[in-house]
Amino acid sequence: MPNSGLVCSLGASYEEFTLRAEFSVEEGKLACIIGPSGCGKSTTLQLISGLLPLEEGSISLHGNDLSTVPVHHRQIAMVFQEYALFPHMNVAENIAYPMKLRHIKKADRSREIGELLSLVALEGYEKRKSDELSGGEKQRVALARALASEPQLLLLDEPLSALDAKLRKHLREEIRRIHDETGITTLYVTHDQDEALSIADSIIVMNEGKVIQCGTAEEVYHTPNSLFVATFIGEGNTLPAHLLGEGEEQRAGVIFFRPEQVSVHTANSGEYLPHLNMEGATVESCEFQGGRYRLHARWQGYPLICYANRRPQAKTINLTVRKRDILHFEEINS
Repeated sequence: MPNSGLVCSLGASYEEFTLRAEFSVEEGKLACIIGPSGCGKSTTLQLISGLLPLEEGSISLHGNDLSTVPVHHRQIAMVFQEYALFPHMNVAENIAYPMKLRHIKKADRSREIGELLSLVALEGYEKRKSDELSGGEKQRVALARALASEPQLLLLDEPLSALDAKLRKHLREEIRRIHDETGITTLYVTHDQDEALSIADSIIVMNEGKVIQCGTAEEVYHTPNSLFVATFIGEGNTLPAHLLGEGEEQRAGVIFFRPEQVSVHTANSGEYLPHLNMEGATVESCEFQGGRYRLHARWQGYPLICYANRRPQAKTINLTVRKRDILHFEEINS
């Protein structure tokens, strides 16, 4: 594939599941792999890095086949969620470790360590011990150490999952900034959908050892190719398709729409475009989220999530969704 830094066709079998995954990451881009626990996300990274043997398929990086190349010759760096810093080394020594393996001279190592610490916003931390660092600082040192090996591919395996929500948001922005400054092709595994949607150039959705959909954040969110992707990425509402009321024959399957596509009314909407009208919905809860209200409602026995600009003054409301915004899936379970 043109301009693809990483092209993978992965095959391996385990007691828990069989992995068969094909995808590519364009050179210099940041791609996120997301999916439920046990779907093969971390296994995919380990196969690419060489930590697990590839039974069949191929791994190509910048046109070079890595399928049989030893781990230490693949020019791939990996950052884990556990940080994996050397506890007996200070920050500078941790970062210098891959430089020593590359036989970088001591004077050059010192300069590069300073540049990397500046890149990860930890200037002046050279002499700090690992146990003197916070979780976020440890992860940034781990990232600096990975970059010190000058990899052609950077693999990140849920690097922020052990951190609190506020710090995760800050560090994901930092990871995006560092990626943009270095231009290294990056593959990032996360269980956090907001994280993937906010920082990724492309998203790879996996389930049960298979790639279900690849695309930009906008593509997988707005045009999911299956009910699984629709319900896994972000919030959504699912109703039986026959409730659309189109045609003489009842439609099979389900319809799907996002909470932000629902309009909330206390009376007739007065709109003339084709809509699914959900009159007489009951408000079960209302949460103020700063710029909007998040409503849990129920219509004809089905739960719904929607947003409103104002707090509803009545328990009964009317909801509408434009039919052009509704997705239809034949399958009930994906």
